[in-house]
Amino acid sequence: MTSDALSNLLHEDRRFPPDPEFAAQANATEALYEEARADRLAFWDRQARELLSWEAEWSHVLDWSNPPFAKWFVGGRLNVAYNCVDRHVEAGHGDRVAIYWEGEPGDSRTLTYADLQGEVSRAANALISLGVGHGDRVAIYMPMIPEVAISMLACARIGAIHSVVFGGFSAEALRSRIDDAQAKLVITADGGYRRGKPASLKPAVDEAVAASPSVEKVLVVQRTEQDVDWDEGRDVWWHDVVSAQPAEHAPEAFDSEDTLYILYTSGTTGKPKGIKHTCAGYLLQTAYTHRNVFDLKPESDVYWCTADVGWVTGHSYLVYGPMANGATQVMYEGTPDYPEPGRWWDIVEKYGVTILYTAPTAIRTFMKQGEEIPGRRDLSSLRVLGSVGEPINPEAWIWYRQVIGSGRTPIVDTWWQTETGAIMISPLPGVTSAKPGSAQVPLPGIVADVVDDAGNVVPDGHGGYLVLPEPWPAMLRTIWGDDQRFIDTYWSRFPGRYFAGDGAKKDEEGDIWLLGRVDDVMNVSGHRISTTEVESALVSHPKVAEAAVVGASDPTTGQGIVAFVILRADAGEGGDQVAAELRDHVAKEIGPIAKPRQILAVPELPKTRSGKIMRRLLRDVAENREMGDVTTLADPTVMNMISSGLASGSSDED
Repeated sequence: MTSDALSNLLHEDRRFPPDPEFAAQANATEALYEEARADRLAFWDRQARELLSWEAEWSHVLDWSNPPFAKWFVGGRLNVAYNCVDRHVEAGHGDRVAIYWEGEPGDSRTLTYADLQGEVSRAANALISLGVGHGDRVAIYMPMIPEVAISMLACARIGAIHSVVFGGFSAEALRSRIDDAQAKLVITADGGYRRGKPASLKPAVDEAVAASPSVEKVLVVQRTEQDVDWDEGRDVWWHDVVSAQPAEHAPEAFDSEDTLYILYTSGTTGKPKGIKHTCAGYLLQTAYTHRNVFDLKPESDVYWCTADVGWVTGHSYLVYGPMANGATQVMYEGTPDYPEPGRWWDIVEKYGVTILYTAPTAIRTFMKQGEEIPGRRDLSSLRVLGSVGEPINPEAWIWYRQVIGSGRTPIVDTWWQTETGAIMISPLPGVTSAKPGSAQVPLPGIVADVVDDAGNVVPDGHGGYLVLPEPWPAMLRTIWGDDQRFIDTYWSRFPGRYFAGDGAKKDEEGDIWLLGRVDDVMNVSGHRISTTEVESALVSHPKVAEAAVVGASDPTTGQGIVAFVILRADAGEGGDQVAAELRDHVAKEIGPIAKPRQILAVPELPKTRSGKIMRRLLRDVAENREMGDVTTLADPTVMNMISSGLASGSSDED
């Protein structure tokens, strides 16, 4: 029986030290770590003075007198939109491109910071004309068009609180979020483009608002020119009300702890959790991490975060962090493979993207398609690559660096959450000797530990639970309207420490490896094994493009490991021989304890629109249960294909 909270099984020996030429020009240096270790709060004080513009200074950096309720930069006042837009124009950078926008059909727009200043001011004036003021909540349900960022910044400009809801969510999901926030206004569009066709948004809003008495007005951007139902007393067109407004609006400074936004994340009880983020600490940490983790040079870089703005990655690393730093960035409306699989690489080539930030699931999809597609594009502009959203397996990391980064770009594998607000653990390009698959160490100014079941810090070479023992500027302040749920959810498992819900291990050098959600840990013959490690072992085999692993009830071992794999194009259809080969490969890479009981070759995995694998549904299949709700899947028909193929899967009988 292992005493570890999580077994530490997979080992990785490859290292990629910083290129000396890159290191010589890097924003970050080893001195940042030394400064933060010497005096963490003084470190954040300096960052706040250098990276943001304030109207009033703070009396002290952190008030932690009533944990877990933090206050950062107490008494300080600033305006988030001013920091993201106006000050860059005032500094003479009005002609710098803020957004290169690419629509899925091939249409495009370019907005400079001066353009953005005018648009955000008009939108702010429009919100005021519609009765929205400081502290009011505004729900935003939109496609990936510039107006979504403009709407967020307009809310921040007047002190309204935005709640962005991902445009792929149902009317009921939208309604529950509107109701919880008591939103006064909804901003939406007639629709957006997805896989070459207009995808409607307004009908879901109409259905949600019909059951939401708090909503007074619906502001609608015309994107697809679809016919939409119209409520004359409630609905207003963006081009009517916003375009008529003056392009000037004086931003007002707000308290550092004013609420900036609410972002809902799914709750285990079914009721979504409204994660509350405030102004100053959140903006500071997104700006600081964006500048140092991506080595941003705003005067020359073209940055592209591929996330949808409906997720926290889009908030922090498409709107607030990049714009606080005056970055030039790409925003893309559509899917990665429309009209053909090379669309993303066409965009990189077209705009000369230098920094690319995307999810491991996208990288593995491109691996499956092969090297030829990106190989036909000029990707030489890329100089930093980032990964976000889940642990990246080492083979995907290597492919990303070799094929997309031409074997020369640093890769920053970032760990953070909706709740943390900004990146917490990541290599720093030019400083860190990178390890494929590891987020490595907390950033300067951040403290993280791995602990066992009793809350004791585990020694190097052991696994456990990832905790954050010290407050950080971008941390969530509470769950909207439910302080007790905030305490119970995040601070009760290890009192005094934030528990992220993620498993992690420390290698022999003390670097951190994320092992996914603790909920996804399998208990096999007394060993608590992470799905992430078994998936990484499978994907390291040359025949496997992607893998998802679940634990299924087993009368002998407690749980047996069931693996669902997508084979590469040259691996054939699979069958018993390939399954046996893959089981033996896992045993060799990790050990016999992790050998899958069953391996099933599938054409696709069940994923949400954001790219997360829904292992819950795979567990239903593996245990022959009635399948749960599939409405959040990008392609609900995937589960039918998986279920029908299970009977032909191979079992380990030796």
